Formats: sequence, C-alpha cells, structure tokens
Amino acid sequence: MTGYYASRLSANRLRRCYEIAPPRVQQYLKAEIDHVLSRLNPGDMVLELGCGYGRALEFIAPAVNSVVGIDSSESSLFLAQTVVDRLKNCYVLCMDAVHLAFGPREFDSVVCIQNGISAFQVDQRALIREALRVTRPGGKVLFSTYSDKFWEDRLAWFRLQAEEGLIGPIDEERTGNGTIVCTDGFVSATVDEAAFRRFAEVLEVEAQITEVDESSLFCELAPR
Repeated sequence: MTGYYASRLSANRLRRCYEIAPPRVQQYLKAEIDHVLSRLNPGDMVLELGCGYGRALEFIAPAVNSVVGIDSSESSLFLAQTVVDRLKNCYVLCMDAVHLAFGPREFDSVVCIQNGISAFQVDQRALIREALRVTRPGGKVLFSTYSDKFWEDRLAWFRLQAEEGLIGPIDEERTGNGTIVCTDGFVSATVDEAAFRRFAEVLEVEAQITEVDESSLFCELAPR
C-alpha cells in the first residue's frame, strides 16, 4: 500500500480525494482535526505520520511549538512544501513511519490520523511501538481509524473516488464488514477497539479509546 500511495494516490490526486468529499465526510475530517487540536499543547513538538500533501499540518502548526510531517511519497511532500513555506515552525521529511530517523523521546506528541494505521499497510504493532519510542514520557500518541457507524458515508466517499479514477473500481463482492476492496489492489480496512487494547497491553502502555463524531475511533496512548 505504501507503493500505491507513492505511485498512484499521491500529491494532486490525493488532494482531489478530499476536494470531492461530501458534506458528511467534510464534517468527519474537521472533527478529526478538532479532536487532535484539543489534545495538543501550545509548547508541543509534534510529529505527524503520513502527512501527505500537508492537509493537517496547516491546522496543527499554529497551535503548537513546532510540527514535523513525514510521508513516504516524495510527490506528496513536494506539494506539502507549499504549506510549509507559509509556516515558520513546520517541516516535512520523506521517511518510513516504522523506521523513524529520530532519536528516542524527541517529540511531545505523535499523531497518525485518517486511518493511517491501516492505510500504511505495515506491521501495526511495530508502527505503534516506533511512535511510542520517539515520544517523551508524559506525552501522547494519537491514532485514528474509522468508526463502524461511519460505514455508509465512508463507502459513498470511496465510490466517488473510484468514479473519478482516483482509486480502482470497488470490488463489490469483497467489500463489506468495514473493509473496502478495489479491483486494482487498493484496500481500506480498520482497527477496532479490541485490537487497539491488545496492542496497548502487549506494549505495556495505557490506552484511552474515544469515539469522535460517530465517524472516528481514536486511540490515545501514554508513553512511559
């Protein structure tokens, strides 16, 4: 999936996915950002995993001390640079979220929204472990996924993306139970509350699970 976002669903094509989002999806996107902002502090140094073309960075940057966005797509980061150029405390780097080129405990908060935990198509426990590694004790790590209650609106949004050729046609026979499958190999799955709690237990950290707007499920982890 990392290759999919780098080669097909990146930069302007990725931005177009958000431009065509229906009102209910726009509400979901705003609710995610609002929840993240409510959990950050003005003095925080923040890391965003999977920043894409910088959609969230322009909201996060004014609310914190500094923010670094990382992504595996160079074309998306090139587009994100136009956001960075307007902000003095925002930076973007091309990096693998499971192998971060940062030392331990460098950030106050690490954020991974828009279902990145599934969209990255990496070892999810390794992803969470790495996010915890670079977060200071007393800080927070935020991962979001889709709520089950958002299924119909989410599916309608992905249908619009397929109609525009941004992703492949929806594979109707294989799509369901929270997972959207396209004929070109694109897959959008989710993580449920039980899975988040299992990850937290294995990694020996506390987890706070919050449903936001009946569209997102946030897992907030507290590093030790």
